[in-house]
Amino acid sequence: MKNADNKAMMLAKRLKFSPVVDIQCGLQKNSEKGKTWRFFVQFGASTLRRGDAGEAVEELQLRLAGFRGTVWDGDFGPGTELQVIAFQKDYMKDSRPDGIVGPQTYAALREFAEDYFIEFSKVACPCGACSGFGQERFKNEYRRSKPQIEAYHNYEYPGVHKAILHSYRALMFYAFTDLKTQAFLTSGYRCWINNEQKGRKSTNHMGKALDCDFALQTGEDKRDDMNRCEDVRGMMSEKANFQIGWTGRNRKSFEPASIAPTWIHMDVRSYQPMYLADHYFVSSIEELDGAFLQKELIA
Repeated sequence: MKNADNKAMMLAKRLKFSPVVDIQCGLQKNSEKGKTWRFFVQFGASTLRRGDAGEAVEELQLRLAGFRGTVWDGDFGPGTELQVIAFQKDYMKDSRPDGIVGPQTYAALREFAEDYFIEFSKVACPCGACSGFGQERFKNEYRRSKPQIEAYHNYEYPGVHKAILHSYRALMFYAFTDLKTQAFLTSGYRCWINNEQKGRKSTNHMGKALDCDFALQTGEDKRDDMNRCEDVRGMMSEKANFQIGWTGRNRKSFEPASIAPTWIHMDVRSYQPMYLADHYFVSSIEELDGAFLQKELIA
């Protein structure tokens, strides 16, 4: 418990909280703007392995969305075990990956998040009018004369989905280590105001999608860019279980080269509504990487 409490204190400090640790019960309390919060370690405090279940497993599945990938259902089954093994083998360079998430793997997950840091200023909507992540308008409203599916859902989600952000981190990692190229974001959130400014109707970028590209090297041209993007799509289909297009349910998707020839578009629009609940969408790095510590209002 003492080690867990020390971790909680360090994480709270990173998230700009100042807890006072109650070692007996493992709770942390903090006064913030006249309110009292109770902090508790949810993810990172205990070993996770096949057969476990709960919110910590769900968070693990999201953090490893770019390593094979599975649905984030909180059930540590064979798919999640393969996610962990892929991370241990590819990122941690473990010659004997065991699929168990203990202190070393937790430390590697934190290191991975720092190595492949995401600047949310580059993810935020550029419209200049919304908060950067829409206004949560038009939930359960769909484009007229279109099927009521996620592709035509007009909702401005309250952030960008964790799974696509963590998958982009894995893409950065694999693109650099396997293809020796560096990815950079080209488009993140785009609300309805931005759509109106640009004459668009697509809703993918209202929290469900990111676009990225790769820097051209000296002497390269558009054809090289197209080939590199195709190589990345193929690589991530194998390593992260992406599909090209949107035919499969509950799978991450790439736009095909016929739509996105010289960039990468990745989204989660093929998932069922249960996997697109509001709490999976985040608007800051603290929300994305702060799940090692949870807080609850108690007074």
